[in-house]
Amino acid sequence: MSVSSSAYPASAFKAYDIRGVVPDALNTDFARALGRAFGARARALGETTVAVGRDGRLSGPALTEALVDGLVSVGVQVIDVGMVTTPMLYFAAHTLCRSGIQVTGSHNPKHHNGFKMVLAGRAIYGDEIQALRSAMLADDGALHAGGGVTAQDVWPAYRQRIVDDVRLARPLKVVVDCGNGVAGATAPALFRALGCEVVELFSEVDGNFPHHHPDPSKPENLRDLIDALARTGADLGLAFDGDGDRLGIVTPSGENIFPDRQMLLFAQDVLSRVPGGTIVFDVKCSQRLAPAIRAAGGVPLMFKTGHSLIKAQMKAVDSPLGGEMSGHIFFKERWYGFDDGSYAGARLLEILSRHDHPGAVLEGLPTSHSTPELNVPCAEGEPHRLVAEMQALARFDAPAEVHTIDGVRVDWPDGFGLVRASNTTPVLVLRFEGQTPEALERIRADMMALLRRVKPDAHLEQSAH
Repeated sequence: MSVSSSAYPASAFKAYDIRGVVPDALNTDFARALGRAFGARARALGETTVAVGRDGRLSGPALTEALVDGLVSVGVQVIDVGMVTTPMLYFAAHTLCRSGIQVTGSHNPKHHNGFKMVLAGRAIYGDEIQALRSAMLADDGALHAGGGVTAQDVWPAYRQRIVDDVRLARPLKVVVDCGNGVAGATAPALFRALGCEVVELFSEVDGNFPHHHPDPSKPENLRDLIDALARTGADLGLAFDGDGDRLGIVTPSGENIFPDRQMLLFAQDVLSRVPGGTIVFDVKCSQRLAPAIRAAGGVPLMFKTGHSLIKAQMKAVDSPLGGEMSGHIFFKERWYGFDDGSYAGARLLEILSRHDHPGAVLEGLPTSHSTPELNVPCAEGEPHRLVAEMQALARFDAPAEVHTIDGVRVDWPDGFGLVRASNTTPVLVLRFEGQTPEALERIRADMMALLRRVKPDAHLEQSAH
């Protein structure tokens, strides 16, 4: 029963997950076919059970019902964990079974949705996701016995696991902004269970996102949190993305602590218990991070961007901690190695509760002058070709160091420049950092000159991520 390839558009199958507009790219037929393909692959690997969850998007219930129907039709036992954060689905796939699918559009616009997948204990990406599309197109429609559905609430076990693990030295007052994303259903209650006084902003789960979009990486989405911190005198502000796997942090003075600076604090803490540990971070992170990891007794390892790729590399080198500039933080020490905004927030509060002035601790972390993530729009298929051409041309005088693990990153003693191809949209991703404003401008000029050798018409836009 092969189907037209247009039914399952190739553009929906991204490097780390499946994403698209509902119903143009994703609909119930797509979800059912994905359930069948994923279920067949799981069974081929000896997996009989798959956990399924969804975020708070309006299209979630219908897509989830169809996904479950597809899984059951090929003989899979489904554990339906209901409306949960993506990390809670990962928790189910680590404690109840070894495979799972979260129906989520993450931080994308409200008409989008998608699927994040764990198969036999690991997040799948790349060719494995493309193989699912091939299986969906070639599906013979055969039914298999043995499938069924049970519902299970994972919230009590998840909450207890964190409460048993994290100990605050003193109670803290925090403002929690969930942006009407699914974290609103659990994050405020979790921080109260840890002993915090919690001021809630936009905890009602609402797929229309009526107040602001749930993406803490964009400064405009943190304005309400900054205002509430000033109004309430709280110790810290925490903001979550749409599916709860990323965390934004704001100090009482309104300073946004970017994820690569968060990693400085987390690395110091983890390495105090895991001396010599390898800390993995992506190519977009600050040049300040590697020396701080070394100073804390660890081994810094820069790797490719992508949450699935970082997780795989952490497993390969037995890393206790990993992180990405985008806000995904992965704790293996004391946790399961998956990205979880609520757990990262809990670990942060544990560290800061030992200090009288948490905001001052965060603002005292090393920093540099840097750009946000910048994009250069390209034609479909163009970014990877341009990066390959730039890698061949990247010749800089010492003491500059050129890294080509993911795009072109050039490190000078006083800053770095990066150009890489996005794996999710047809853009080049750029970031520049300098220890002084002058260094930043020099590095930006040098990197843009290299880029314009392969793309003379390149123009910069601030990232939508």
